[in-house]
Amino acid sequence: MTQTQFEPKIFTFDEFIAWYPEDSLFRYELHNGMIVEMPKPRGKHSNLTGFLIERLLITIREIGKGGIWTIPRESIVKPSRESGYEPDIIVLNQETIGSETRWEGESIIQNATSVKLIVEVVSSNWRDDYYDKLRDYEEMEIEEYWIVDYAALGGKKFIGNPKIPTISVFVLIEGEYQVTKFTGNTQIISPAFPQFNLTAQQVFDLAIVKF
Repeated sequence: MTQTQFEPKIFTFDEFIAWYPEDSLFRYELHNGMIVEMPKPRGKHSNLTGFLIERLLITIREIGKGGIWTIPRESIVKPSRESGYEPDIIVLNQETIGSETRWEGESIIQNATSVKLIVEVVSSNWRDDYYDKLRDYEEMEIEEYWIVDYAALGGKKFIGNPKIPTISVFVLIEGEYQVTKFTGNTQIISPAFPQFNLTAQQVFDLAIVKF
């Protein structure tokens, strides 16, 4: 991640939203009060994200949630007064999103009940996904969170030694995340998407071939 050099002050979430440039070519997040310019997804990262969105939308229809669970083009999740994240993928529940007072006007999500799944595709700022966002999504009580580490960039304590491409599925159980890691030809198991029916390797391979 790249800290912006032109705004040295500490921001609250509301100050960050007021600051955020309209129609910006860049994505920004708020990390512990600091505005951070996020790496723009390119190449395989963009391919994989697009492929996952397509597969998740297919699965949503298969489980009878079409039009109820949706994937917006963009949104900002507010886990705290000092942080705000824009996930690579977020699946929202239209049945409960009515409680989001800032959704219609600002695309801001504040309640875990609005979220069925968040997916982060790992890039060079992998510590954000494995440390800050993992902690904050757990504290917010987001029920399911995937970290898709297709390039094996994460730390060895997260994806093993030697490091290999891994999809980590975190599921909230009694207020704490329990993780299951999927590699190679192991089929991904997701409580929210039981009919996803792909292995980790198929996600990595098909994302490259598809586009």
